[in-house]
Amino acid sequence: MKTGLAALINSSAEFQKAFKENRPFVVHNNFENLKPLTSLPFLNSLDDLLNSWPMPIQAHLPDVRDEASSIDTTNKDARKLFDNGMGLLFNEAHLISPVLTDWLEEIRQNLGLPMMTIGRCLMYATPDGKGTAPHFDQNINFVIQVHGTKKWILAPNETVENPLTRHTMGLEPDPELASYLEAPMPTKMPHETMSFELKPGSVLFVPRGVWHETEADGNALSLNFTYTAPSWIDLFSTALRGRLAQSPEWRAMAQKSEVELDALLDMIKADLPHWRARDVLEATFGE
Repeated sequence: MKTGLAALINSSAEFQKAFKENRPFVVHNNFENLKPLTSLPFLNSLDDLLNSWPMPIQAHLPDVRDEASSIDTTNKDARKLFDNGMGLLFNEAHLISPVLTDWLEEIRQNLGLPMMTIGRCLMYATPDGKGTAPHFDQNINFVIQVHGTKKWILAPNETVENPLTRHTMGLEPDPELASYLEAPMPTKMPHETMSFELKPGSVLFVPRGVWHETEADGNALSLNFTYTAPSWIDLFSTALRGRLAQSPEWRAMAQKSEVELDALLDMIKADLPHWRARDVLEATFGE
C-alpha cells in the first residue's frame, strides 16, 4: 500500500510541476490510498475526536473567522462553540498518533525538505456555512477532506512573494512582512480566483503565500499536513552561527564598539570566499 506523498497525490509529474511553480493541485476520489489516515478511530466523527483529544482546542471567534482571533477551550466547551458556528482547530495532531507522525516525516523526506522544517498535523472542524477568512500562509499545506464538503477559493498573491509570516486580510501585517511588501495589501479577494470543492477522499495542495478562503457545505472535518520549511535566509544564518560559534572572539559578550565589530566582520570577509554550497547544506539538511 502506498504511503507518504505517493499516497496523497500519486507523486505525479503534474504535481511536481505545480509544486515547483507554487500552484495549487488537487486530487479527488483518493479513498483507497487515504484509508490508513481516514480510518483512524478519532477521525470517525467530530464527537470521537472531541472525546479522545487530550490537549486544548482552538476556537476561531466570529469577528475575524481565523486563528488570528481565537481562544483556547476544552473538549466540552468546544462542542458548544462549534454548535454556535465557530470553527475548531486541533493543533499538533501527530502527537497523539504514531501513524500521523510517520506520514508527516515521510512526506517531508519525499518533498526533499530540510530537517529544520517544522512539520505539523492539524485538524479543522468547520460548521455548516462557516469557514476561514481570506489569508495566506508562510507554509505549504496538504488538505485531506475527511467528512463533509468544503469549498476552497484561492488566488495568486500579487502583493508579496515568498512571505516569511502568515497574514489575514484586513489585519495589519507584522513589521517585517510590511518591510518587503511590493504593493498595499488587498482588502478583498483578487478577481483572478480558482475554486475547488473538496469532498471525502479529496486532497488539495495549498502553496505558500497563496490567498485562500473556505466555506463548509454541511459540517466538515479535514486533516492537514503542513510544513514550514526554512528559507535560504534560515539555512545560511544557521550555518553561519555554527561557524562563528567556533570562534572565541565571536562568542565574546557584545558591546557598543565599532572597532571590535569591524574586526569581527573582517574575519567573516576573509572566511566567506572559502564557503561552498555543500558546507551550508551539510550543516542544515543533516542527510
